[in-house]
Amino acid sequence: MSTYTATIRWVREDEDDFAKGRYSRAHQWSFDGGTVVPASSSPHVVPLPLSDPEAVDPEEAFIASLASCHMLFFLDFARRGGLVVDFYVDEAEGVLGKRADGRMAMTNVTLRPNVRWIGKEPDKAQLDDLHHRAHEACFIANSVTTEVAIEPL
Repeated sequence: MSTYTATIRWVREDEDDFAKGRYSRAHQWSFDGGTVVPASSSPHVVPLPLSDPEAVDPEEAFIASLASCHMLFFLDFARRGGLVVDFYVDEAEGVLGKRADGRMAMTNVTLRPNVRWIGKEPDKAQLDDLHHRAHEACFIANSVTTEVAIEPL
């Protein structure tokens, strides 16, 4: 078992009117390796200027986490299969929508990995198998109930 940490830090700005909901949602995520990421609510959820459109929002981080986990397993399974990946880009997309019970949730995430190879390339069946095994092994995908679709390019 492994434990992971993240520190989320928000400080009220003097000009904020907290009681009326007029306060900045900008904050920081700090990770154990020293990386600090500017974060905020999504401007789709909390309008500007109370959100920071240049910061990462939780919905984007959720999508990136799923895509990154999938990629890391995909690369490992390709390597173990004697394949050499030269390039991997995923233009992942997530949908924030209402569930059947009316609550908002990330209802769908679509991964769109575009992979380039050096030397031997897998056929479609092998590529589909690599993506299937990566999805099945991904810790993050195994932790959520959101539908995660994979559409290789």
